[in-house]
Amino acid sequence: MKKNILITGGTGSFGQAFVENEVINNSNYNKIIIFSRDEYKQFLLKKKLSNFKNFNKLRFFIGDVRDKDRLMIALRDVDYVIHAAAIKQIDNAEYNPIEYIKTNIIGAQNLIETSIEKKVEKLIALSTDKASSPINLYGATKLCSDKLFVSANNYAGENIFTVVRYGNVFGSRGSVAEVFNKIKTEDNFTITDKRMTRFSITLNESIDMVNWCLKNSKGGEIFVPKIKSYRILDLVKAFKSNPRIKYIGIRPGEKIHEEMISASESRSTYDLGKFYSIVPESNQKTLKYYKKFKKVFDGFSYSSNNNQFLSVSELKKLINNEITKKQKL
Repeated sequence: MKKNILITGGTGSFGQAFVENEVINNSNYNKIIIFSRDEYKQFLLKKKLSNFKNFNKLRFFIGDVRDKDRLMIALRDVDYVIHAAAIKQIDNAEYNPIEYIKTNIIGAQNLIETSIEKKVEKLIALSTDKASSPINLYGATKLCSDKLFVSANNYAGENIFTVVRYGNVFGSRGSVAEVFNKIKTEDNFTITDKRMTRFSITLNESIDMVNWCLKNSKGGEIFVPKIKSYRILDLVKAFKSNPRIKYIGIRPGEKIHEEMISASESRSTYDLGKFYSIVPESNQKTLKYYKKFKKVFDGFSYSSNNNQFLSVSELKKLINNEITKKQKL
């Protein structure tokens, strides 16, 4: 029997890409519910996909994860949930902390409680590398959100809650690649610090990972992809040869390097080949399943500066595929 799926933040970068992929590529879902608070983006998405055969599978639902009553209505007869709703601008979080707490933490708990009440089978929550050893408020709210979803498996019964943690989605709204693309014709490239490195994942790679997790998650894991990094100066060179660079200093809450697995998480991290899985020690059922996989070494950490780097030519290909070609569509 085909499943019904709901995507919170369904008109964001990931949500739109996931929905488009399902509609264009003959989705196996019975119903796909786009849950978001932006009516204009919903209108644009309807307009973009209205001529496809699978458009009739879509349901557009205006709502906010802060509103528990609205979630209760939206989750009726839903089997799977992808939680992509979040407020995520790092510097804004430092000046508007309570708004980030309301959406990223309280919104997460609302979704957990309503998913249990409505007997949702599986929920995949999208997280960020900012949640590993956070130094900014946004990262702290996402770490707290991750902990809520992981812990929910201890009292949820048959419901399965899982977290996916990955790095910057290349070319997505607000990403450094998108910003550089906008300023590439200006005299100067403005960057904060020349030492910076970042993880890189494409939207299609993130969708593939989430779909894999929907099929394979056991409950309580934090899945981390094995992806490459890039140096910020190499990204600048990929956009413009011999660029003039203006350094403005690190923004509030910003890191030089990002991290997806900290050394303290290594004792419960397993190598699955294509992904890592951080398994909660409190969940004996899930822990038992992962005993067949190899653990990473004690003290292992996975950060953007101790990783394999994308070359300038590889970054140029990414820019062409993830930004230039998509702008022409």
